[in-house]
Amino acid sequence: MKKIFFTIVFAGLFILTSCDLDYFPNDKITSEGLEKDPSGALYATNGNYAMFKEQLEYRGVSYSGSTYVRHYFQMAEFIGDNVCLAGRTSDPLYEALTYKRSAELRNITYLWWCGYKIINGANSVIETVNDGVDAEIDHIKGENYFLRALVHFQLSTLWSKPYVLGRDNMGIILRTSANVSTTQRSTVGVVYDQIVDDLKNAIRLMEKGTRRGNAGYVSKEAAQGLLTRVYLYMDKNDEVIKLANDMLAGATPESKLEPTATFPTYFARALESSETLWAVAHTERESRGASSLASMYLTDGVGWGEIYSSDPLNDLYGRYSADVRNQFVKPQYSSTDKHVVRWAIANDDDFYENDVREVSLDTDNNKYFFTDAGTKIYVETEMINGYPLNYISYKGEKHRARVTLQMYDRYGWPKYYVTKFSYQGGDPMLSSPVMLRWAEVILNRAEAYAKEGETDKALDDVNVIRKRAGLSGNELFSKTNMLGYTNVLDIVLDERRLELSFEGHRAFDVYRNKRSLDRRYSGAQPWETIEYTNNKIQYLIPQDEISVSGIPQNP
Repeated sequence: MKKIFFTIVFAGLFILTSCDLDYFPNDKITSEGLEKDPSGALYATNGNYAMFKEQLEYRGVSYSGSTYVRHYFQMAEFIGDNVCLAGRTSDPLYEALTYKRSAELRNITYLWWCGYKIINGANSVIETVNDGVDAEIDHIKGENYFLRALVHFQLSTLWSKPYVLGRDNMGIILRTSANVSTTQRSTVGVVYDQIVDDLKNAIRLMEKGTRRGNAGYVSKEAAQGLLTRVYLYMDKNDEVIKLANDMLAGATPESKLEPTATFPTYFARALESSETLWAVAHTERESRGASSLASMYLTDGVGWGEIYSSDPLNDLYGRYSADVRNQFVKPQYSSTDKHVVRWAIANDDDFYENDVREVSLDTDNNKYFFTDAGTKIYVETEMINGYPLNYISYKGEKHRARVTLQMYDRYGWPKYYVTKFSYQGGDPMLSSPVMLRWAEVILNRAEAYAKEGETDKALDDVNVIRKRAGLSGNELFSKTNMLGYTNVLDIVLDERRLELSFEGHRAFDVYRNKRSLDRRYSGAQPWETIEYTNNKIQYLIPQDEISVSGIPQNP
């Protein structure tokens, strides 16, 4: 029989401790062992949590930085348009960011292998724990239904076409049993149906129990929150709205969010915040330094600092100086008074660098300019969606341009550091990456309202997020104050981009709404617009899997 290449051999019982989670390695458990000692389900479940963050030995080697959570966030986020890579890197994230498809990259093969390892660990608990024995045991079983649903969902978003492009497209391998004797790809529709069923079971089983600790553990609300996302991706807008309303249970959306005053430090305190529905818990002993998720976004005594926020995202953040979300992006200014203008130019490696010129202010017309061959080149302004954006006309071409204080750069790319994965306990390389939070649930409902023609309700939800960001008055949306937009869905998607940037949503939000992704900005990515129908959006299935199980490869 064909077997998936990472088939886990369950044998024996072994318990050890990993920080504040008891770590029970799931390649050491058996269904029989759990039946004889049901309390082992607790340790097995904690082991399933741990596999999201542990640097596991794979193919006989433990690679620095090879963790599920690091690879997932990079593979999900870097295919979007929120980030700029400053040149090349030997890290396999380069191929993710540039859509250079390979079936043998370490991040692709590890995430696939580890994802199914977590799924099989969850299956071992689900199959051996009976329902109704005890509320807390039910809760533990429900946690495993959640973990199984989450990983199937994440793998599906990376390796399958969006659900809205057709239920009959090839999906991923669906594993709902520890029996892995048969391996085949299910359809996208079958995979999503199973994810929904698993989350409904998770909600049912965790109904009466309580979360076992901080937001590093799963709860009923986490399962509900994930289900709102799944329904949104399935275009089941009525179900999104109903479930979000059930979650609120009469409470205001505002009451579920971290307050404005403390939001700039939210991600460093995610485990303790009531906004967090689930995060991958890390402790100070689990900081991975230069191998951490934060290391590519930031240099602060440690870290590579090679990935920056993109110019289109910076333009979006720059619309309102009072928006506290600006504080998650840290421009590295080298001057307090010298200004420069920069615009993207092609280099010999087929990606776009920056032409940078120091500018002076023409006080007569309040415009910045530089002089080229005796001619003043002015920075002009035009309105896009009601907001001013800069451009220059230079050598017969129009270029989108940015005017900033002079900045430090890496090979010509100005450094816009990102801090959403930093400063837990003061450590610049440590965080507990947030997988689900209330702000997303509110924006899920906003998008569903927009698609159902409930404009007022959609804008109300968007304004909840904007108010928390410190905006007020004419900075809030209404039917009579669309701030230059003509489409409510455009408003919602831009707000999702602002609020959820770097958290692994952007590319999926664009493609599942059947839109193209414009990546024509300075960075190492190709200068192109990617259509939602392009096959390269899906990662290639690892070659090891193809060779052993014989399942079909993605086109």
